Amino acid sequence: MLSVGGYTPSRPGAKRLEGDDPHHEGPKEVTTDEFFRGKKIALFAVPGAFTPACSQRHLPGYVDKASDIKSKGVDEVACVAVNDAAVMTAWGKDQKTEGKVTMLADGSGDFARALGLELDLTRAGLGTRSKRYSMLVDNGVVKSLNVEEQPGQVDVSSAETMLRAL
Repeated sequence: MLSVGGYTPSRPGAKRLEGDDPHHEGPKEVTTDEFFRGKKIALFAVPGAFTPACSQRHLPGYVDKASDIKSKGVDEVACVAVNDAAVMTAWGKDQKTEGKVTMLADGSGDFARALGLELDLTRAGLGTRSKRYSMLVDNGVVKSLNVEEQPGQVDVSSAETMLRAL
C-alpha cells in the first residue's frame, strides 16, 4: 500500500474531466506523473459517485472548502472514484464542482489497485471500488494519507481534516 513519503505510482488510466466547454473533446487520459508534476494536490477518493456518504458529506465538504484549501498553498483539489467518465461528469455537474474540485474517473480501478487502496464491495453489488481516503501530494510525493476504516465514514478523509492539516 502507498505510504507517506512515497511517490504516487507512475500509471496511465485516470480520466481528467473538463468543464462544459462546447469545444471540449471529452475526458482526457492523464498519467499520475502528468497530474501530480510540479503541483501540490489535495486528492480524495470515494467508493462511488451518487452514493449517500459521498454525495451528502464527502464531496460537498471539499466543494465548500476548496477555496480555503487552495488558500493554504494547494494548487488543485481533486476527487477520484471507480466510476466511468460519464458518471463522474454527471456527478460533478450535480454537485457544482466546476472551478472547485477536479473530477477524475478511475473507470477500471487501476489507480486504486496501484495504490493498494482497492475495496471489494462485491457483496453489496458494487464490485471492486476504492477505499475512502484523502492524501496531500506534493510534486508526486505523498505528504499525508488518511484512509477511513469503514466505507461510510467521512472523518479522517474529510475536507475539514485536510484543512486542519495544512
